[in-house]
Amino acid sequence: MQALYAQLLVGLINGSFYALLSLGLAVIFGMLNIINFAHGALYMMGAFCAYFLLNLGGLGYWWALLLAPIIVGIFGMILERTLLQWLTGLDHLYGLLLTFGIALIVQGVFQNYFGSSGLPYAIPDYPQIGGFRGLQGGMNLGFMFLPVYRGWVVIFSLVVCLATWFLIERTRLGAYLRAATENPTLVRAFGINVPRMITLTYGLGVGLAALAGVLSAPINQVRPLMGADLIIVVFAVVVIGGMGSIMGSIITGFALGVIEGLTKYFYPEASNTVVFVLMVLVLLVKPTGLTGRAA
Repeated sequence: MQALYAQLLVGLINGSFYALLSLGLAVIFGMLNIINFAHGALYMMGAFCAYFLLNLGGLGYWWALLLAPIIVGIFGMILERTLLQWLTGLDHLYGLLLTFGIALIVQGVFQNYFGSSGLPYAIPDYPQIGGFRGLQGGMNLGFMFLPVYRGWVVIFSLVVCLATWFLIERTRLGAYLRAATENPTLVRAFGINVPRMITLTYGLGVGLAALAGVLSAPINQVRPLMGADLIIVVFAVVVIGGMGSIMGSIITGFALGVIEGLTKYFYPEASNTVVFVLMVLVLLVKPTGLTGRAA
């Protein structure tokens, strides 16, 4: 049974990354109507940003959680203003090809300088509370041993996902964002700077990818191709949940992570394909995804 619980934990951790990354994709597609294939490369940039902050600036994990999403988010906003804004009104294929090209360039640059091997990033040993040494070590729950850092990743990811959903679906700012994408002419009539809101939205989606990269660094190490290994699965998660659906991406991300973990325990040979099999089945029944709506 301990092996089953261990796989469930691995599934939850993977689900955390799926949820954060697919949430960023859903925000960008839902608000900007862009299929952002550069998302995996920006996730990788978040991990490298944490690595640089630690080794060049002496700023540890907690600072990286704050600064890396901001730095990569600013980079994303520059991309949106210089390249992606010209895709407005064009077919989705143009956005996919452009962002795919950006991903290849970013990954190529990092791979040229750092190779393909992983760079270590230590789990922080602070703050020290009670008997815990920061996020290092673990807890014996009786039925399994829970590494503290992995538990932190699951909880923190869930909090960030729900906070993002609340921001977009339940606040006035979120209402402005949705209105700016559905009827920009009307929103401009109220004196709201629509291009600026679109740029900030893209920065938010990119920042979520960078945040996932920082969370991933101590677990998966920092590698130039870490995003390329993940992005196809994340796109499958978004399709299953419903393109542009915020809550659908969150629920589907965590659920598919758990399903993947269970598959590794009961039938390991199918663990790499179960997500895509589920995607096909869902699309056969409901082409718009589980929570998507027809255009």
